Amino acid sequence: MAASAQISRLHPIISPPLASPKPQISFSRFSPCFRHLSSPLSLSRSKTPTKPSYRNRVRASIRKLSESESIPIAKVPEDLHASIPAGAGVYGVFDANGELQFVGISRNIASSVDKHRKTVPADLCFSVKVGPADAATPDRTVLQSAWKSWVEEHISATGKPPSGNLQGNYTWTGAPPDLRLTPGRHVSLTVPLEDLIDRLVKEHKVVAFIKGSRRAPQCGFSQKVVGLLESHGVDFVCVDVLDEEHNFGLREKLKSYSNWPTFPQVFAGGELVGGCDIISDLAEKGELKAILHK
Repeated sequence: MAASAQISRLHPIISPPLASPKPQISFSRFSPCFRHLSSPLSLSRSKTPTKPSYRNRVRASIRKLSESESIPIAKVPEDLHASIPAGAGVYGVFDANGELQFVGISRNIASSVDKHRKTVPADLCFSVKVGPADAATPDRTVLQSAWKSWVEEHISATGKPPSGNLQGNYTWTGAPPDLRLTPGRHVSLTVPLEDLIDRLVKEHKVVAFIKGSRRAPQCGFSQKVVGLLESHGVDFVCVDVLDEEHNFGLREKLKSYSNWPTFPQVFAGGELVGGCDIISDLAEKGELKAILHK
């Protein structure tokens, strides 16, 4: 089996988009609750040509971002659910300075905002504007269209998309799972582990080999590197060198592959950038993002 076949069994695989000098926005990134929306309704055509279609009626019922009222996000769940609609629709979350941070779409706006309140820093999750749909089960594409129009309205007014909707920003949607080199330690590899490492760092723009997971680093240096990469908007993936079940032997093999004795190790474009000290130094000089986006 070729290395390409083996690496395709990584579980799970996330392929981040290539970096671009211009801000990139993914119009497919929605609130996690969106996947629970019901399928689009199958509606028969109206026999009266002049009667507005169901889709147009629902789209028209969702106000523009600028026309929607700002609602303070209550800290008490009961108060939050009392002030924010529980139905499907779009919503925009603003920080304490009144700047739009994220536009989401959900089948239950109140629940989505409540989840953000629990997981996002309070200064970023201060108030919300909502665009609820009148229909209980609105057409999926209608909500997508409304969501896109809110984002584009903000871009038209400010010249930039909401930071939370940029590629590589997982503050609002959650980071992708860590990569695993094998299905398990008892599965025989048909290619050398070093070849898997080589393929991995070349297939992904930026890879951070850390101790622990991205959500729960198990050493201070790994935690600092993850924080620096995230705060600089770097789109990267992580590999846990302590995962002996799925990355058995990686910790020692990576040392010889990179000729670097410690962890974490950050690779960009298939080349080793360095560990915590180098990443911190680049960040202090303002050079980190430029180097990792080459």
